Parts: sequence; C-alpha cells; structure tokens
Amino acid sequence: MPPRSHAVEVIRVAHGVAAPAAGDRVAPEEPLEIRVAGDTLALTMRTPGDDRELALGFLFAEGFIASIDDVSGVAHCGRADDPAYGNTLEVTAAPGVYIDVDARSPARRGTLTTAACGVCGRRTLDDLLAARAPVPVKGTVTARTLSACVRALREHQRLFDETGGCHGAGLFTFEGAHVVTYEDVGRHNAVDKVVGSQLRAKALPLASHMLVVSGRAGFEIIQKAHAAGIPVVASVSAPSSLAVDLARRAHVTLAGFARGDGFTLYAGAERVSG
Repeated sequence: MPPRSHAVEVIRVAHGVAAPAAGDRVAPEEPLEIRVAGDTLALTMRTPGDDRELALGFLFAEGFIASIDDVSGVAHCGRADDPAYGNTLEVTAAPGVYIDVDARSPARRGTLTTAACGVCGRRTLDDLLAARAPVPVKGTVTARTLSACVRALREHQRLFDETGGCHGAGLFTFEGAHVVTYEDVGRHNAVDKVVGSQLRAKALPLASHMLVVSGRAGFEIIQKAHAAGIPVVASVSAPSSLAVDLARRAHVTLAGFARGDGFTLYAGAERVSG
C-alpha cells in the first residue's frame, strides 16, 4: 500500500506577517516493531506502507536471512480494530530455518533502530566484508544515463511532491530503465523497501543496477547496496567518510552531489563511462 500524506492546519508567516490558517500535507511517521518468533528484533520509525518490503530488506541486509526462501510469512499482528494495528510485523521462518535473533542484534547494534541510525554499532568494516564479498566489476553505465536516473527519481517521489518531507530510493538498470521507487521518512528505510521488493521478486543480486537516493549517502546506504549486490550508488547529496571507505573496499561505485548533469565520483570510477 503506497504511503499517504496526512492533512494538518498551518499558519504561514512571511516577512513577519502571519497569514490565515490554511491546510497542508505532511509525511506520516509511525513506529514499526519487527518480530521474529514473537521476539522483538527491531523498532524503527517509518512511513507506513510497504512494511513487508521494509522488514525483508532489513533482515536481508543485516544477514538474518539469505534469501526469500528463508521466510514463510510476513504479516501484521494484532486486531484490525486496534488503533495500533499495522505497527507490529511478525516474520515467520520457513520450515527448517532458524533466524537467530540473539546472535546478531542486541550485542552488536542494540534493539532500537530509528529512521536515521542505519547500522549504528557495527564494529568494523572488516565484519561486513568478511560476511559478503566485494561486488564484481562487470559492465559500465554512462555518465549521461546516471545523471538521467537521478533526475528521474524525483519524478517518482509522489509523497515528496505532497509534503516535501520524505526520502526516496529508486532502482534503475544500467540502461536507465526504472524498476521501483519507494519513499520513507528514513532514507535507509526507503532502501530497505527497494531491496525487500527485489528479494520478494527473487531478483537478487542486482548486478546491472543503480541505486539512486535522495539526501546524503551514509554508511548504511552503501552497506545495504553491497548486501544486495548493487554495483552503483548515486546520491543527490554528500557521502560520509565511512560510506566512501566501505564503497572503495566493497568495490561499489559511489557518486555524490549528483545534480543536473554532473556528479562527483568517490569510488569505483571504472564503472562509469563517458
């Protein structure tokens, strides 16, 4: 279900003068508790909608599951007439599969996830690279196509059009074809939704695809792209130092400040042709 904006009443002030109260739209934000076998795995503040994709993308990126075949079901818990219904999601492992919540979550990242923290608490990049191999360098994308995909992301941000208050993450092929776009108040949630959708479609790894994100490219964005085998990440804003370090070591092409017809390459320049 696509996210819907919420109506609010506001008073706009310009040059010290307040206008009469008027209507406006804001991006919805509510908590989502992700449970496995009844145990809480994570709590994230997210934009409701596409919760199954979010949970699956999160579980995959964090290494709790290796494929969609590890999961037999993902469903909201509680009574449909409960105001909080829809904010708790139960993930059921497939027969014969054990999702080890205790081995990964509290000791290394805590049980609380927010819309901004990503994978806070990771000890070193070596942990990630020991679990997943660097992305193979196969194929190239033209600079013109990369820039066109960044511009195209904006065309698919319907909730942003209404509210101006959410992030977008879009998946495109190296040829520039749009695959999916998801929006959320948390940038890493939007990426989880993208990855989760492709996990459900059994399309991973995404070897000939680009991930385009609004806002900055933090470490968690590169980590999630690396997990999904996405070789190119383009961000409208700046990357962080840890994002650049991980991109270089994981062989992920990272383009920042991708605006208009230009961008800055921080890693993996060999995949971008003129």
